[in-house]
Amino acid sequence: MSDSIKHECGIALVRLLKPLQYYVEKYRTGLYGINKLYLLMEKQHNRGQDGAGVAGVKMDMPPGKPYIFRYRSTKANPIQDIFSRINKSFQFAMDNETCDLNDVECLKNNVTPYGEVLMGHLRYGTYSSNLLGQCHPFIRENNWMTRNLVLAGNFNMTNNDQLFGKLVELGQHPTSTSDTVTVLEKVGHFLDEENERLYREYKALNYERAEITTLISDNLDIARVLQRSTRDFDGGYAIEGLVGNGDAFVMRDPIGIRPAFFYYDDEILVAASERPPIKTALSVDYDQIQELKPGHALIVKKDGRISQEQILEPQKKRSCSFERIYFSRGTDKDIYLERKQLGRLITPALLEAVGYDMVNTVFSYIPNTAETAFLGMTEAIDVYLDNHKRDEILRRPGLSAEELSGILSMKHRFEKIAVKDMKMRTFITNDTQREDMVAHIYDTTYGVIREGKDSLVILDDSIVRGTTLKESIIRILDRLGPKRIIVASSAPQIRYPDCYGIDMSKLKDFVAFRAAIALIQDSNMEDLMESVYWKCKEQDHLEPELIPNYVKELYAPFSTGQITDKISELLKPKDCNAEVKILFQSIENLHEAIPGHKGDWYFTGNYPTPGGNKVVNRAYQNYYEGKNIRAY
Repeated sequence: MSDSIKHECGIALVRLLKPLQYYVEKYRTGLYGINKLYLLMEKQHNRGQDGAGVAGVKMDMPPGKPYIFRYRSTKANPIQDIFSRINKSFQFAMDNETCDLNDVECLKNNVTPYGEVLMGHLRYGTYSSNLLGQCHPFIRENNWMTRNLVLAGNFNMTNNDQLFGKLVELGQHPTSTSDTVTVLEKVGHFLDEENERLYREYKALNYERAEITTLISDNLDIARVLQRSTRDFDGGYAIEGLVGNGDAFVMRDPIGIRPAFFYYDDEILVAASERPPIKTALSVDYDQIQELKPGHALIVKKDGRISQEQILEPQKKRSCSFERIYFSRGTDKDIYLERKQLGRLITPALLEAVGYDMVNTVFSYIPNTAETAFLGMTEAIDVYLDNHKRDEILRRPGLSAEELSGILSMKHRFEKIAVKDMKMRTFITNDTQREDMVAHIYDTTYGVIREGKDSLVILDDSIVRGTTLKESIIRILDRLGPKRIIVASSAPQIRYPDCYGIDMSKLKDFVAFRAAIALIQDSNMEDLMESVYWKCKEQDHLEPELIPNYVKELYAPFSTGQITDKISELLKPKDCNAEVKILFQSIENLHEAIPGHKGDWYFTGNYPTPGGNKVVNRAYQNYYEGKNIRAY
């Protein structure tokens, strides 16, 4: 993707199911759990660049000893920073001859980051902020062990104002309006109530208070807590949590918008946002890794009991397709095949755009995340060429050897045209100077494009803003002298904001939206813009379930082709000599390539929750009023 997108977090959970000494005897290390957490996080590094966090619970610690720990970092490499600090804790214990690395009881009592239940989080900055205090995990502290709550997740709530109001109605006085704090306090409130319920029940049976503490820990109903906490949630989420006694959970939204996977055996339970990290960390087969069901929670009790329990009624599954196109690791076998299929399906449009001229066309891709789709495209071009050669031979009987050789020698031209220089950084803040620096981040391959003769086709995984394309990439490619530059997106036109976890909330940032507005203005249809604005402004008077996506009306007068042509016009730099054409995947092809993930609101505006429509309408209000702020 030529434009960066932020805010798609990753989660990791490790629960050791055997006594700590077991892992020393079998794996010859007392750091088995820490090592697995590190692998799960490092293999999801694609999901977090702005920060990371680790937390854990030590079970059965005596009173007076700390049993919850947390480390967070917003440094340049936050995962490495956190685990470097963790390693120093163990090294300190060894250097001072306090503990041996295989003495698990000593480690548990003397080294802070050590325990049976471990949580990790990778973060992109919410609200584009990168403060340590906004890094997950978050902790809600209490002197009662079973009232302590640690929470982290990949989520965004569209109705945070409503959830905040509910907390106030409950008598709370939250110190922040962020959805992270709101979710923490919501779950925490019902965790408190569950503690109170059990306390009253056992008190009535004349148990002593110390006995009651143990009984609450054994019988805490995590599913009940989550059922009561989440009934007002509107958003996409995969949230992990730890309770101070050692209970742990991962819960997923009822539509399955955000991904969550898990694996367990008799030794360990792990959960993560993707399958490949689990496979890598534990060397298990893909079919042993389970997907957490929408509307369910994976719960592991302190005593090791594991269950997957329904907390909300599952809805029609609309898992995010953009996860597959861009965010998830391409090493997942299904995602790999889906991305190849996206490349195959856009190939007919590419061939038509170059007039099926294989001789004078060079095919390439940018950035590296588009490579898998490019492989699918090359396979489709190979099939086309095989069929074309066969048809030509059958159509022309009595070919001479020279003519036959000419047909058989037809081939494609695939080249590596642009390579990103990973050592360079655009550290200059002045916009004009920064644009000049951006133009040099990509090194280009000279000598493979015949100036004024060849068409250059570049496959991108998706086009969001188009800014980097216009200000740097197309200009870079134009210096090679192609007659025509065709940039193809393996994803459809991104027209609408996301409000479930990816930081794409301002309509003006989308080149497809700017193209629609330009067409409206070209057609003297500004009244439509005002009409849509007033409809959006009146949405607060409607029940959330009755609010439609009014922004669709701005696209309705124009065909996909008209918007695509206008995008091509908008993204061509004024000083560009080559003809520039942009192509997009169709919605139909998207669904064919990724049939199991029908969440396509970025492209269609069909949001899976009422809050989605409310957010997109608010985003248009902000645009119309000239407010450069997020819509949620």
